[in-house]
Amino acid sequence: MLYWWLQVYGPGSRGWESVAAGPTPVYLTARTACATVTAFLLALLFGPWAIAWLKSRFTERIDSASARLNELHASKNATPTMGGIFIVGSILGAGLLFGDLSSPLVQQALVVVSAFGCLGAIDDWIKIRTSRRGLTVAQKFIGQVIVSVGITGWLATTQPLNAWTQAIAIPLSDWIIPIGVFFPLWGSLVIVGASNGVNLTDGLDGLAGGCLIFAGTAFVALTYLAGHRVMADYLGIPHVSGAGELSVLFGAMVGAVLGFLWFNCYPAQVFMGDTGSLPTGALLGYGALAIHQELLLAVVGGVFVIETLSVIGQIGWFKLTGKRLIACSPLHNHFLFQGQHEIKIVVRFWIGSALLALLAVASLKIR
Repeated sequence: MLYWWLQVYGPGSRGWESVAAGPTPVYLTARTACATVTAFLLALLFGPWAIAWLKSRFTERIDSASARLNELHASKNATPTMGGIFIVGSILGAGLLFGDLSSPLVQQALVVVSAFGCLGAIDDWIKIRTSRRGLTVAQKFIGQVIVSVGITGWLATTQPLNAWTQAIAIPLSDWIIPIGVFFPLWGSLVIVGASNGVNLTDGLDGLAGGCLIFAGTAFVALTYLAGHRVMADYLGIPHVSGAGELSVLFGAMVGAVLGFLWFNCYPAQVFMGDTGSLPTGALLGYGALAIHQELLLAVVGGVFVIETLSVIGQIGWFKLTGKRLIACSPLHNHFLFQGQHEIKIVVRFWIGSALLALLAVASLKIR
């Protein structure tokens, strides 16, 4: 909306495109900053009302498969959940206001956030309103795959044909792995994996939110650089025309999660729920696909990867040996079982996430 107004009425509107790197407008950094601040303010202002509304309708039921974990989290019982609604609302609001809505990449990102937000809300609603623990694993997975395949197919039709199209870039090198017709399957793996990784990490007050802020900030930089022809050529990374517009959406995500974290820090007044964790994780996965940095996503989101691997390892090891690999998965619960305070665990995971995000961005120039 604002993008259209600036194109038509903004100062120097007739000449600004000529000085941009490719199709990236010179107002991009300002719009990204505005989207971040706006999303933060929307979450901060909308938060108290949303929490009060959720408290009267949607409160967390502590009912995991671990009796000891239920005991450790007993104080969190009846805390409002589905707080992701004001994360999603803030992202969409800021994105619609400051993003270029004619960009297919922006359109696809908005659909990702909306569709995964709806899927997460359904899962949370079932947990709260019934005795079940949400959608079954198969139901959730099928829903995620259907959306991911559709989005990945759409992305493939809007990408210009070049060496990077439907290929995987190898970090720290100029090598690529062409995958051709397998791109939708690969895309589904990336988006679904990122979505579930954030979901599994969302187990302690502020844990997923803080890690998302660092990962989202890294992707603000990565998408901006990928969309800037001069910087992309200098760094030797794939140049994706229009990818800079995604920095507006990632800025909005960072702002929205910052606003949410205001209420979610220990002791949490509200939980994110699948309503927030699924769409934010999916947005990270989609962003990585759009700029051909899927493998770098594993570094940026290293905390989410480790949390996911801890669950897979725990299940696999128990089936093989009948014993537990760690005290309780995901990994943050292992440290909780060891008696470490929740705040200490969360801050240490934040530190790890910040270092990984910095390492990923710094690696762009290491060849």
